[in-house]
Amino acid sequence: MARLFLLRHAKSSWDGSGVPDFDRPLNIRGRASAPLMGRHMVDHALVPEKILCSSARRTRETLAGLLPHFPGDMSIDVMRSIYTASEGTYVPILRKHGGTARSLLLVGHNPSIQDTALAVIGHGNPEFIEQIREKFPTAGLAVIDLPTDDWADLKPGSGRIIAFFRPRELELVGEAGPGDGDD
Repeated sequence: MARLFLLRHAKSSWDGSGVPDFDRPLNIRGRASAPLMGRHMVDHALVPEKILCSSARRTRETLAGLLPHFPGDMSIDVMRSIYTASEGTYVPILRKHGGTARSLLLVGHNPSIQDTALAVIGHGNPEFIEQIREKFPTAGLAVIDLPTDDWADLKPGSGRIIAFFRPRELELVGEAGPGDGDD
């Protein structure tokens, strides 16, 4: 059994005119919601063994907000291919780079994060599936269990959605944070 964590980067800034998309940083809300999600993951034993992260600045900054909360060592691959896979799903990247990790976090971008979640999920809580279908917000996290021990064998529709966390909900239950993370 493998567990997949799909995390959309935290809220990024659109303030810098002329800043290439690849180089956009997180805004104030994003810099707060990334550590919020990292703390939540650790508090609920949702710590990955391996991380695949887009090489775009906003995803690297999101990852930097998570890492101080994660205990121990883990394998981290920062990959340009996650940034450039702007259409379709991340399934081929997961198959190629997941290896035998029991738990894998992919930090990426929409619409690919949302499309990947919907492609991989075959069953589970219908409310989570509908929420993901409607919107996968910035710093949103989908937790999906898969019936495989090798990511090369990942099959679309084989996953079971376990949880779907949004920063706004974490703030409502008492964890500090400055915004709703829905953009």
